[in-house]
Amino acid sequence: MPANRNALIRYRAIDTCLTNRFRQWTLDLLIEKVGEALYEYEGIAQISRRTIQADLQMMRSDKLGYNAPIVVIDRKYYTYEDPTYSITNGPLSGHDLEQISEAVDVLKQFKGFSHFRNLSGVVQKLEAHVFAATANQQAVIDFETNDNLRGLTYLDSLYRSIIEGNAVWITYQSFRAKDRQVIPFHVWWLKEFRNRWFAVGVKGNRAEIMHLALDRMLSLDPAPDLAYRPNPGNVPADYYRQAIGVTVSATLPPLTVLVRVDRQQAPYIETKPLHASQRLEERRDDGDIVISLQIQHNYELERDILAFGEGLELLAPIELRNRLAERLRRAYKQYEATT
Repeated sequence: MPANRNALIRYRAIDTCLTNRFRQWTLDLLIEKVGEALYEYEGIAQISRRTIQADLQMMRSDKLGYNAPIVVIDRKYYTYEDPTYSITNGPLSGHDLEQISEAVDVLKQFKGFSHFRNLSGVVQKLEAHVFAATANQQAVIDFETNDNLRGLTYLDSLYRSIIEGNAVWITYQSFRAKDRQVIPFHVWWLKEFRNRWFAVGVKGNRAEIMHLALDRMLSLDPAPDLAYRPNPGNVPADYYRQAIGVTVSATLPPLTVLVRVDRQQAPYIETKPLHASQRLEERRDDGDIVISLQIQHNYELERDILAFGEGLELLAPIELRNRLAERLRRAYKQYEATT
């Protein structure tokens, strides 16, 4: 690929000229047309003669993979020796195919948004072209997806409500609620956590930030009679900085959590930290390690620690240690009753 955007604009402008066989292209005329293109796209008013001459040489070379058959007729007029040639018709290199294939896989993850759904045909064509060009090469990227996840159809409407600044009515029923409720909601951002989507914002005139899971939404309707309450400046990256998951408190201070990790789990925890605040506090002779976290106490923290079973032991704070111990005792009783 060309080194920068301006170079790409110049190469494309030169290519457009040389593929037009109905005109004779002098160097001065090429400079004029390239200058017009640069002014249109970048606001650059002048282009030097030396730059265009260097561009012609670069296009002739194999450095960019063009190998353009540019010839000069009567020492004056530039053209392509092959009348069917264009830099846009050149074959993709193996490296280009790999990058496009990876990009296609990434784009396919956003199919819930209409902005990307409108590009579905383009993505499919790219995918088919890459598939054919790579001789049926198998995919090298596999994303964790759940196509049966409920609520994904609301992604686009929620996204539009944020961009356009519109409030919405959401019919919602949480797992704990017996009845559904209709909520006036002002969406500030969309959050994905472990393959589950949430609409984040405020309810009615309340100040507390809420997370509404899309898979618990029963309907979504515009609320034109409600004045939208825009995000006053909450930055998602900062909002979630002191917590795991989406259960975040605006008032709860972070705890210093100490965890012993046994030697079998230590490599995994060190290479994939439980949280961005994770720090190594001690490396023991038996291979165990002790890590610290500066983090809020929430359900997700407890779940992540308990998920490792005997591989992790929470050392402090003592209140949280006692809470986890009680949960483990109750779990053990359930298994003990069946033995």
